[in-house]
Amino acid sequence: MMRHHEHPDHSMHRTYRPARVLSLGAAALVAFAGCRKSPATTMAIQTAPVERRDIVANAEATGTVEPVNIVEVKSKASGLITAMPVDIGTVVSAGQLLVQIDTRDVKNQYDQTVAAQQAAQTSLNVAAAQKKRSDELLAQEVITPQEHEAAALVYANAQSQLVKARTDVDLARQRLEDATVRAPVAGTIIAKPVSLGQVITSATSGPTGGTTILQMADLSKVRMRAMVNETDVGNVQAGQAATVVVDAFPDRKFSGTVEKVEPQAVVQQSVTMFPVLISLDNRDGKLLPGMNGEVTMTVQDRKNVLAIPADAVRAMKDLAVSARALGLNPDSAQASLTAQMAARRAQFAQRDSAGAPVAGADTPQSVALGTRGSAGANGAAGGRAGAAGASGRRRSAGGGGASGAAGAAGAAGGGTGGRGGRGSGQLVFVKDSSGFSPRVVRLGATNYDYTEVLSGLKEGEQVALLAAANLQQQRADQQSRIRNATSTPLTGGAPTGGAGAGGRGARGP
Repeated sequence: MMRHHEHPDHSMHRTYRPARVLSLGAAALVAFAGCRKSPATTMAIQTAPVERRDIVANAEATGTVEPVNIVEVKSKASGLITAMPVDIGTVVSAGQLLVQIDTRDVKNQYDQTVAAQQAAQTSLNVAAAQKKRSDELLAQEVITPQEHEAAALVYANAQSQLVKARTDVDLARQRLEDATVRAPVAGTIIAKPVSLGQVITSATSGPTGGTTILQMADLSKVRMRAMVNETDVGNVQAGQAATVVVDAFPDRKFSGTVEKVEPQAVVQQSVTMFPVLISLDNRDGKLLPGMNGEVTMTVQDRKNVLAIPADAVRAMKDLAVSARALGLNPDSAQASLTAQMAARRAQFAQRDSAGAPVAGADTPQSVALGTRGSAGANGAAGGRAGAAGASGRRRSAGGGGASGAAGAAGAAGGGTGGRGGRGSGQLVFVKDSSGFSPRVVRLGATNYDYTEVLSGLKEGEQVALLAAANLQQQRADQQSRIRNATSTPLTGGAPTGGAGAGGRGARGP
């Protein structure tokens, strides 16, 4: 009985232990097999027709309102300010009294010069009478020529003294007038660094250039100094229309005109900007110096041109992802694209008898370098893919880095080639009776919603909108890479701990 009792107990112990191990391994295999066989979610590809539209491309920047011309008012006279009937914000007309300076000293100097002028005039009258008598006596041979010459010299000196006295009177009168400071132009007082009772120095005799009494400007016409990114400034030219919205009046748009682009760049936080001046009409006085706002400048305006949604434009580097998203063979799509580019280069090589390029042909440079504009059109999608890739990289050891790098590159492309170069070769997928096929097109102006088609498409053709499909395909590719990475420890017989690490990586997306 004792051996019979131990035998079943021993046999049960031998049978149950391997059964538990097998059940855990089977569960892991079943879970892994189910993960590999789960079908990817498919998305219906939307299309849009090639149609004619008006495309208006804008460049946006921030800036500050400033006066067109600021006048610093100084006095030529020194002394105590005895009257100042204006204040900051006062609107003055040309010639209106601004500041009155104590005139006692300059008034005394003026009175002295007037008296000296009167004395000089009297001396001249006496010298003239003496010269007249001397002329008569010389004619009668009563006096000698030397005595006559002495009388003539006295007369000439009297004339000189009168001229000097008149000049002194004129200068004293100017100094007396300078003590009364009047507005040189019509405008608004925007700064008043002095006050009533303050002693100021002359702008002409002071070693520091004199005291600034007031600052004034004509605020009926102001301008905004906007800092435009160097990637956009090449499309900004004088005379272009602009719209300004300031923070103080967010619901009102002020119309303006680009006055000029200043040639000296300004670097702000490692970003190169160029000051652009926009003239604004401010007759109602709503815009004040120092207001901040946003400027929208119309840099391109295309009327009734063939256009497609910017969502349909892909970069050349996205060919494989886009082809898989559409269910195409990437190698076949690449072969078709290569053939098209070769045909375009051959077309460019053909010239007419005069030696000019064939009309509508692409240059090799536009075909080879056209991906920059495409990167700009896909910048937003690339940025979202980069965020997803960065998130996956933080939570998983593999799989997220590639998409993150691609997203960063896409975002960079969006910053540098947002509007695309005119005539750049880029990629779209056209839908026909047999499905989708890649096609190289030349694109022109874009406003980030629609892009002008220069060649490669005909009106009425349908193009695929691929932003969402590309993101989904990139996510599916990332998940596939993660599954392949996690399957290696299980198939290679690695310890259970390695499989656990791979399982954590699979949760990255």
